[in-house]
Amino acid sequence: MRTRALVDAARDQINKTVRYDSAYTRIGYPMGDVPLERGVCTDVVIRAYRKLGLDLQRLVHENMAANFDLYPKRWELTAPDPNIDHRRVPNLMVFFSRFATSLPVTKDPNDYQPGDIITNLPFGRTHIAIVGDRKSWRSGRLMVIQNGGLGAREDDELFAYPLTGHYRYSL
Repeated sequence: MRTRALVDAARDQINKTVRYDSAYTRIGYPMGDVPLERGVCTDVVIRAYRKLGLDLQRLVHENMAANFDLYPKRWELTAPDPNIDHRRVPNLMVFFSRFATSLPVTKDPNDYQPGDIITNLPFGRTHIAIVGDRKSWRSGRLMVIQNGGLGAREDDELFAYPLTGHYRYSL
Protein backbone atom coordinates (compact mmCIF):
# COMPACT_ATOMS: atom_id res chain seq x y z
CA MET A 1 0.00 0.00 0.00
CA ARG A 2 1.12 3.53 -0.63
CA THR A 3 0.86 4.39 3.05
CA ARG A 4 2.65 7.72 2.87
CA ALA A 5 0.45 8.88 -0.01
CA LEU A 6 -2.72 7.88 1.87
CA VAL A 7 -1.65 9.73 5.02
CA ASP A 8 -0.65 12.77 2.96
CA ALA A 9 -4.01 12.70 1.15
CA ALA A 10 -5.82 12.66 4.49
CA ARG A 11 -3.62 15.40 5.93
CA ASP A 12 -4.17 17.54 2.82
CA GLN A 13 -7.79 18.02 3.94
CA ILE A 14 -6.75 19.89 7.09
CA ASN A 15 -7.70 23.59 6.83
CA LYS A 16 -9.78 22.77 3.74
CA THR A 17 -12.57 20.74 5.31
CA VAL A 18 -13.35 23.20 8.06
CA ARG A 19 -16.71 22.12 9.36
CA TYR A 20 -18.70 19.05 10.25
CA ASP A 21 -21.89 18.62 8.25
CA SER A 22 -23.78 15.34 8.21
CA ALA A 23 -26.72 16.53 6.11
CA TYR A 24 -28.00 14.15 3.45
CA THR A 25 -26.79 15.50 0.12
CA ARG A 26 -27.43 14.25 -3.40
CA ILE A 27 -24.05 13.76 -5.05
CA GLY A 28 -22.80 12.45 -8.36
CA TYR A 29 -21.99 8.80 -8.94
CA PRO A 30 -19.35 7.54 -9.25
CA MET A 31 -16.72 9.79 -7.63
CA GLY A 32 -19.37 11.97 -5.99
CA ASP A 33 -18.51 14.20 -3.05
CA VAL A 34 -20.00 16.90 -0.87
CA PRO A 35 -18.26 20.30 -1.06
CA LEU A 36 -14.68 20.05 0.25
CA GLU A 37 -15.17 22.66 2.97
CA ARG A 38 -17.61 20.40 4.79
CA GLY A 39 -18.05 16.75 5.61
CA VAL A 40 -17.98 14.10 8.29
CA CYS A 41 -15.41 11.61 9.57
CA THR A 42 -16.06 9.19 6.72
CA ASP A 43 -15.36 11.90 4.16
CA VAL A 44 -11.75 12.16 5.38
CA VAL A 45 -11.27 8.46 4.62
CA ILE A 46 -13.23 8.55 1.35
CA ARG A 47 -11.35 11.59 0.04
CA ALA A 48 -7.95 10.20 1.00
CA TYR A 49 -8.53 6.95 -0.88
CA ARG A 50 -10.15 8.79 -3.79
CA LYS A 51 -7.06 10.97 -4.20
CA LEU A 52 -5.16 7.73 -4.77
CA GLY A 53 -7.65 6.55 -7.38
CA LEU A 54 -9.89 4.34 -5.22
CA ASP A 55 -13.58 5.28 -5.18
CA LEU A 56 -15.14 3.96 -1.97
CA GLN A 57 -18.50 5.38 -3.04
CA ARG A 58 -18.58 3.03 -6.03
CA LEU A 59 -17.02 0.07 -4.23
CA VAL A 60 -19.35 0.25 -1.23
CA HIS A 61 -22.40 0.82 -3.44
CA GLU A 62 -21.59 -2.13 -5.70
CA ASN A 63 -20.94 -4.40 -2.73
CA MET A 64 -24.13 -3.30 -1.01
CA ALA A 65 -26.12 -3.87 -4.20
CA ALA A 66 -24.80 -7.44 -4.39
CA ASN A 67 -24.90 -8.16 -0.64
CA PHE A 68 -27.48 -5.81 0.86
CA ASP A 69 -28.37 -8.30 3.59
CA LEU A 70 -24.84 -8.07 5.05
CA TYR A 71 -25.10 -4.36 5.80
CA PRO A 72 -26.76 -2.70 8.82
CA LYS A 73 -30.47 -1.95 8.60
CA ARG A 74 -30.40 1.15 10.83
CA TRP A 75 -31.76 3.54 8.23
CA GLU A 76 -34.84 1.65 7.03
CA LEU A 77 -33.58 1.50 3.46
CA THR A 78 -34.83 -1.19 1.11
CA ALA A 79 -32.03 -0.69 -1.43
CA PRO A 80 -28.56 0.87 -1.51
CA ASP A 81 -28.30 4.66 -1.82
CA PRO A 82 -25.08 5.86 -3.51
CA ASN A 83 -25.55 9.34 -2.03
CA ILE A 84 -25.02 8.28 1.58
CA ASP A 85 -24.15 4.60 2.10
CA HIS A 86 -20.38 5.09 1.85
CA ARG A 87 -20.61 8.03 4.27
CA ARG A 88 -21.89 5.86 7.14
CA VAL A 89 -19.33 4.35 9.50
CA PRO A 90 -21.20 1.06 10.09
CA ASN A 91 -21.30 0.46 6.32
CA LEU A 92 -17.57 1.16 5.99
CA MET A 93 -16.94 -1.25 8.86
CA VAL A 94 -18.76 -4.01 6.99
CA PHE A 95 -16.95 -3.15 3.76
CA PHE A 96 -13.50 -3.09 5.41
CA SER A 97 -14.22 -6.30 7.34
CA ARG A 98 -14.87 -7.96 3.98
CA PHE A 99 -12.12 -6.45 1.82
CA ALA A 100 -9.39 -5.15 4.13
CA THR A 101 -7.22 -6.96 6.60
CA SER A 102 -9.07 -6.88 9.92
CA LEU A 103 -6.53 -6.47 12.68
CA PRO A 104 -6.89 -6.98 16.42
CA VAL A 105 -8.14 -4.04 18.43
CA THR A 106 -5.57 -3.55 21.16
CA LYS A 107 -4.31 -0.84 23.48
CA ASP A 108 -0.73 -1.32 22.34
CA PRO A 109 0.33 1.68 20.22
CA ASN A 110 2.91 -0.51 18.45
CA ASP A 111 0.08 -2.47 16.82
CA TYR A 112 -1.01 0.57 14.79
CA GLN A 113 0.74 1.75 11.64
CA PRO A 114 0.40 4.87 9.51
CA GLY A 115 -2.43 4.39 7.04
CA ASP A 116 -4.41 2.01 9.25
CA ILE A 117 -8.11 2.72 9.59
CA ILE A 118 -9.61 2.75 13.07
CA THR A 119 -13.20 2.95 14.19
CA ASN A 120 -14.26 3.98 17.65
CA LEU A 121 -17.14 5.24 19.77
CA PRO A 122 -16.71 8.81 20.98
CA PHE A 123 -19.66 9.57 23.24
CA GLY A 124 -21.36 6.39 21.98
CA ARG A 125 -21.38 7.47 18.31
CA THR A 126 -19.63 5.58 15.53
CA HIS A 127 -16.51 7.29 14.20
CA ILE A 128 -13.68 6.52 11.76
CA ALA A 129 -10.16 7.91 11.31
CA ILE A 130 -6.87 7.28 9.53
CA VAL A 131 -3.76 6.67 11.62
CA GLY A 132 -1.19 9.29 10.70
CA ASP A 133 2.59 9.10 10.60
CA ARG A 134 3.31 11.82 13.17
CA LYS A 135 3.67 11.12 16.85
CA SER A 136 2.18 13.30 19.52
CA TRP A 137 4.75 15.20 21.55
CA ARG A 138 2.50 14.61 24.56
CA SER A 139 1.86 10.85 24.44
CA GLY A 140 4.46 9.61 21.95
CA ARG A 141 1.68 7.77 20.07
CA LEU A 142 0.74 8.11 16.43
CA MET A 143 -1.97 10.69 15.91
CA VAL A 144 -5.11 10.19 13.85
CA ILE A 145 -6.45 12.29 10.99
CA GLN A 146 -10.19 12.76 11.33
CA ASN A 147 -13.18 15.04 11.34
CA GLY A 148 -14.46 14.71 14.86
CA GLY A 149 -16.69 17.75 14.67
CA LEU A 150 -14.33 20.65 13.99
CA GLY A 151 -13.30 19.89 10.43
CA ALA A 152 -10.38 17.73 9.32
CA ARG A 153 -7.65 17.70 11.98
CA GLU A 154 -4.73 15.63 13.22
CA ASP A 155 -5.28 14.74 16.85
CA ASP A 156 -3.75 12.65 19.62
CA GLU A 157 -6.86 10.48 19.91
CA LEU A 158 -5.79 6.96 18.95
CA PHE A 159 -6.99 5.66 22.32
CA ALA A 160 -9.23 8.54 23.40
CA TYR A 161 -12.41 6.49 22.89
CA PRO A 162 -13.28 2.78 22.86
CA LEU A 163 -11.94 1.23 19.66
CA THR A 164 -14.35 -0.94 17.67
CA GLY A 165 -12.34 -1.75 14.55
CA HIS A 166 -8.82 -1.79 13.11
CA TYR A 167 -8.25 -2.31 9.39
CA ARG A 168 -5.46 -2.19 6.84
CA TYR A 169 -6.79 -1.61 3.33
CA SER A 170 -4.19 -2.05 0.61
CA LEU A 171 -4.38 -0.26 -2.69
